[in-house]
Amino acid sequence: MNASANASADIAVIGLAVMGQNLILNMNDHGFKVVAYNRTYEKTQQFIDGPAKDTNIIGADSLESMVSSLSAPRKIMLMVKAGAAVDAVIDDLIPLLSQGDIIIDGGNSNFEDSERRANYLADNNLLFVGSGVSGGEEGARNGPSLMPGGHKAAWPHLQPIFQAIAAKTESGDPCCDWVGDGGAGHFVKMVHNGIEYGDMQLICEAYDFMQTAMGMSNEAMQATFSDWNKGDLDSYLIEITADILGFQENGQYVVDTIMDRAGQKGTGKWTGINALELGVPLTLIGEAVFARALSAVKEERVAASKILKGPDAQDVLANEPWTDALGQALFAAKIISYTQGYMLMRAAAEEYKWDLQYGAIAQMWRGGCIIRSAFLDDIKAAYDKAPALDNLLLDDYFRDRIHETQLSWRKIIGEATSRGIPVPAMSAALSFYDGYRNARLPANLLQAQRDYFGAHTYQRVDGDGSWHHTDWIGSGTSVSSSAYNA
Repeated sequence: MNASANASADIAVIGLAVMGQNLILNMNDHGFKVVAYNRTYEKTQQFIDGPAKDTNIIGADSLESMVSSLSAPRKIMLMVKAGAAVDAVIDDLIPLLSQGDIIIDGGNSNFEDSERRANYLADNNLLFVGSGVSGGEEGARNGPSLMPGGHKAAWPHLQPIFQAIAAKTESGDPCCDWVGDGGAGHFVKMVHNGIEYGDMQLICEAYDFMQTAMGMSNEAMQATFSDWNKGDLDSYLIEITADILGFQENGQYVVDTIMDRAGQKGTGKWTGINALELGVPLTLIGEAVFARALSAVKEERVAASKILKGPDAQDVLANEPWTDALGQALFAAKIISYTQGYMLMRAAAEEYKWDLQYGAIAQMWRGGCIIRSAFLDDIKAAYDKAPALDNLLLDDYFRDRIHETQLSWRKIIGEATSRGIPVPAMSAALSFYDGYRNARLPANLLQAQRDYFGAHTYQRVDGDGSWHHTDWIGSGTSVSSSAYNA
């Protein structure tokens, strides 16, 4: 049926792709009256006559009828493609709305766009929320992880809906809470996706090691991932990897039929770019993004494989001890993935003046999202115990776990290197750890080089923090250190 002038609906959702439809059905299941709208009314009608049949969901045939059906303050959630489409819908909505109405962008938008949209809507006396939504189609239908940020005045109106439809932890807490001002919600979702890139790449490297160094069958690998999912590595991505490795069609493992060319939609790249802008060493996630880029040059790799040689073939490794070591290496590298993600959020909070609650973010990710894992309980505990914790590695639990697992971590990387098996993310994680735990790095030489060719100056270990320049080539020139603080 069409939306009526009876302004009683709780929320509207624009965009009826699978995510939008499933969120609407989820809201309906929790007792909220929802208006569904799509740019093409035919799709709206198909939804109302199909999945939404015999529900309280209303189908709107225009933006005007959609808006007229909503109770004040009107709450409208956009589930459209990120980018120009979001801006276009916002511009169409503004003339139809009243002061204090709320527009929510639930797409995978760049946080800088959300910052801009928050300011733009404030100028029009409207409230904006940019919310990360994670969990895919299943999460949207049965309980996603939701990361809302923007104008906090909107949160009391959205909280009952968002926390009702969100995934819940084992203790019943919703995997949704207010993140912060402006683009904070979409920033946290971006970091989530960056960690997701890292986790996926680490799992792929473990899979490659199992196949290449250990000669394991898909059946044996499936069993190993299933076992790992009962312990420290318990997570959604480990769980689905076991399912994938065991899945067959017509007697053939589907994973073996898939081209080794990975795609990406950009959120991992955004994470890396922002880390570079803020000076955060997001090395593992960066390598995960670049690993996808390397996989994309399939034809070049095939040609290179016929020309470039690596180590000679070696005997297959015995399964059990190496499987245990590989699991420990994967766990240690996973700690670094989250450590770097939290480092980026801390730097962003300082740069953009956000009051991020790091324990609460771990809880938001505990259920409903792609990186959900038991591991997040330990992260939440770390930040609940020490909200100002400088680095996750400095927490007692994570420090001890790294100490317990690092010999296996080093062993796996050393063995992979000797066999010519690429482990870019796992080795980047170890290099980061070794760099972070060292009180002195060779950057003194690097800074001397910069001063030699560019007079960029340096600080002395025995000095007061002031900047110095050395006349390395005896030119007799000098520079003002105040001009070259680097």
